Amino acid sequence: MKRWLMDILCCPICKGDIVLNVALENEEEIVEGTLRCDACCIDYPIHEGIPNLLPPESIYDEE
Repeated sequence: MKRWLMDILCCPICKGDIVLNVALENEEEIVEGTLRCDACCIDYPIHEGIPNLLPPESIYDEE
């Protein structure tokens, strides 16, 4: 995931700000880490450079 994506990404549930936590980064991109929404208390993983911003299935169970 490129760092500049943080300028346009938001929480898919509440549309609030997300915080980047980097576990592994190379010269080009963030390879492993998480994107955290503190308002929703949800962590979205970044794995092999790809952020997974799909809400947890439990969110859909509540609707």
